[in-house]
Amino acid sequence: MLSPGHLRKLFGSLHETVDFTTLDEVTLEANPATFDLSKATLFRELRVTRVSLGIQSFSPHVLETLGREHDPEQAAESVRILRDAGMAEVNIDLMFSIPGQSASDWMETLERTVSLEPDHISAYNLTYEEDTAFFESLRRGEMRGDEDRDAGMFETTHEYLTEAGFLHYETSNYAKPGRESSHNRGYWRGEEYLGLGPSAVSTIGGTRGRNVSDTAAYVERIETIGHATDELEELDPEARRIELVALGLRTIEGIPLGLLDGTGRERAAQLAGEGLATLDGGSLKLIGRGRALVDPIAGELI
Repeated sequence: MLSPGHLRKLFGSLHETVDFTTLDEVTLEANPATFDLSKATLFRELRVTRVSLGIQSFSPHVLETLGREHDPEQAAESVRILRDAGMAEVNIDLMFSIPGQSASDWMETLERTVSLEPDHISAYNLTYEEDTAFFESLRRGEMRGDEDRDAGMFETTHEYLTEAGFLHYETSNYAKPGRESSHNRGYWRGEEYLGLGPSAVSTIGGTRGRNVSDTAAYVERIETIGHATDELEELDPEARRIELVALGLRTIEGIPLGLLDGTGRERAAQLAGEGLATLDGGSLKLIGRGRALVDPIAGELI
């Protein structure tokens, strides 16, 4: 939603600090109907190599439930605009298990998405986060979670997208071979990351920090003390182990068995016996229905 002038100022400063020729990818998140061909061309001029589109659905009534301003045709047109501008890679964000979304709604969205030939698709199960309208509706009983529905849509997504040639490389992420997101893979592997801006989180050298959320306070701290870190958390070895298990289980590579204690290894063997995982080369990898149960399985293993 930034204007061309704001984008040039932001990326101009980034180019002064970072050599973009050394980067694996430069991703910009965008929503349909917030840019046209001239602005998309500017993205390329600024050396953005990948755009992630928050489309979420191609069903009008689902978009209305989510409070999205774009319609299905605008969503499809945004992909075509990016291709016309020469964007190297395009990701489409989708969401399932939305109240009022039927299985046929979801399948139509998957079919429409694949027809646009994106390089990458992220398909997220709706979660009810505190301090959101959805959470309040859930608390009042107006909306209801359904684990069987979640699992069914997850399996539908996996089957359809893998048959369409996408690699299911992380619980919620699919990519054409060689188009996996560098940032995504780094995050799920537990690599370090630097967050810039109000509320941004960084994890560097075993320390996790969160910047102050207020924009004016952020600017003042940057100008006076050189950083805006508001909260700090030291990740001890046990906390780090737990994170690596929880994150790594989401990936196609799985986790080394060395991250598990004796009880965890026993449970890993049981998971393999139940057809929810494989033990291969000293690694535990979730398969089939196990991939949809990654969060409870991680809780059992740690």
